Amino acid sequence: MVPPIFNYDEVSDTLYVSFASSEQATGIELTPHILLRFNKETGKAVGMTFFEYSVLAQKTDMGPRSFPLTGLSELSEDIREVVLDILQRPPVSEMLLLSSYTPSISETIPITLLQAIH
Repeated sequence: MVPPIFNYDEVSDTLYVSFASSEQATGIELTPHILLRFNKETGKAVGMTFFEYSVLAQKTDMGPRSFPLTGLSELSEDIREVVLDILQRPPVSEMLLLSSYTPSISETIPITLLQAIH
């Protein structure tokens, strides 16, 4: 596996991460601040964009910030399964930790938190 390429734009506070250059990709907004780019044919992550990166990476008094994956609810079942699979495998799983919030026994909300990026 080729190491990811990181590109940080300080002015816009945006972190661009590329896993595969020059590859066709579809963008999925996981949250208003996290965009996943992946190849629909291969089901592999191509890159990620983190908007307002300093806010995403900032710790709170209670630990790391978690974010609901609101964009998943807007996807078809097939694409949602592909995206969830991508989120649970490297290289994405090395940056985002996938979890869930369960406000009731019948409701589960997928959430994520940004892991330390080196």
